[in-house]
Amino acid sequence: MIEIQQLHKNFGKVEVLKGVDLGIASGGIFAVLGPNGSGKTTMIKSILGMVIPDKGTIEIDAKNILKKYAYRDNINYLPQIANFPNNLTVSELINMMKDLRNKPASDQSLIDRFALAPFLDKKLGNLSGGTRQKVNILLTFMFDSDLIILDEPTTGLDPISLLQLKEIIRTEKEKGKTILITSHIISFVEEMADQIVFLLDGKIYYKGTIAGLKEQTKQKNLEEAIATILME
Repeated sequence: MIEIQQLHKNFGKVEVLKGVDLGIASGGIFAVLGPNGSGKTTMIKSILGMVIPDKGTIEIDAKNILKKYAYRDNINYLPQIANFPNNLTVSELINMMKDLRNKPASDQSLIDRFALAPFLDKKLGNLSGGTRQKVNILLTFMFDSDLIILDEPTTGLDPISLLQLKEIIRTEKEKGKTILITSHIISFVEEMADQIVFLLDGKIYYKGTIAGLKEQTKQKNLEEAIATILME
């Protein structure tokens, strides 16, 4: 699905990615973890075409995607911060996204699932952070795409909405989708991820199962395993 080779990226004098090599097969949930400044956001944005690497290649389905854009129509992306136009209503935003992507959308089931019907005619600028995140999730999952990238998807969600999100992610996995998740909520990662990709100082430190990382670090849980890595 995704093949990254020798990816380098500098921002000024700061070397953020230092020759990242990573292969992710189709299907499954992959958590991308790492401390602040490790390069995980830059790597994700490079896959999305939001950052242009200085060196290296990124292929999706065996096609080089650098400096191209059409491939992004087969990616659903949930940004960490939902910067919506405050003057639009929820309904107007949904319709705008339908027009922009021009592909079949399944928004009504998500509106029902997250109880968004009372908010459809309300302006986005008047919504609470949690409700905006529900709209963010709706926009992400209402289109059918093979690759789904979720950046801190649990932010601001109440317990019921979090359960709904987990159910949606599992359903997408069952359909054979490839799902990349970045999250600082370790319990969420442990529950959801099939494999983890851990970046440290601009390189891939570990890729594999959570059980494998626990064994490598001789720790009983993921939180302690990550702490062990960071204290080395």
